[in-house]
Amino acid sequence: MAQQTWTAVDDYFNDLLVEEDDALLKAVASQDAAGLPPHHVSPNQGKLLSLLATLRGARRILEIGTLGGYSTIWLARALPADGRLVTLEADAAYAAVAAANISHAGLDGIVDLRVGRAVDSLPQLADEEQGPFDLVFIDADKPSNPVYLEWALQLTRPGSVIIGDNVVRDGAVVDATSADPRVQGVRRFTELISEHPRLTATTIQTVGSKGYDGFTLALVTR
Repeated sequence: MAQQTWTAVDDYFNDLLVEEDDALLKAVASQDAAGLPPHHVSPNQGKLLSLLATLRGARRILEIGTLGGYSTIWLARALPADGRLVTLEADAAYAAVAAANISHAGLDGIVDLRVGRAVDSLPQLADEEQGPFDLVFIDADKPSNPVYLEWALQLTRPGSVIIGDNVVRDGAVVDATSADPRVQGVRRFTELISEHPRLTATTIQTVGSKGYDGFTLALVTR
């Protein structure tokens, strides 16, 4: 009953507050047709990302984990015409789906999609002096979250926002003895944030059409 209620509530608010146009609907449909995992953010979560980018006044965004490009479209649309979003995807098949969706949304001139492991692409971004980014969205393999956080800090500045998705893991995050590397990756990610002198943060638990999870929102302070 809980999941049915969560989904119904999401549907209610989404119908009133969140508009998905053809590009967003096609992004979901195409990744489903291609057999990609259903790990994209929900419509209201995508709208939240867009609002956060807008509130920040973001001009440059870094996304770690593209999947089919659904969240990429939400984020890129929050940028000004001369803005830039760099998105990193390890899986070439996923990236091909995302590239088509980004192009269909008319965002080729704003989005820089890079294929390869993020742990390899992030040092390249630093070498190219692609930063500082105003917002970083981390939504990739959870065991690597601690590494992604360290690079995010190198590629941001005071006032930048770092968002880590799927950090609650259906409540499993509280299990210190978990053998799941995704849980341990999120736990270490959170510990690093709590210890870091340049970050202040909070985590919000969420329920909805995607089940029970949550996200961490961190602000780079200095």
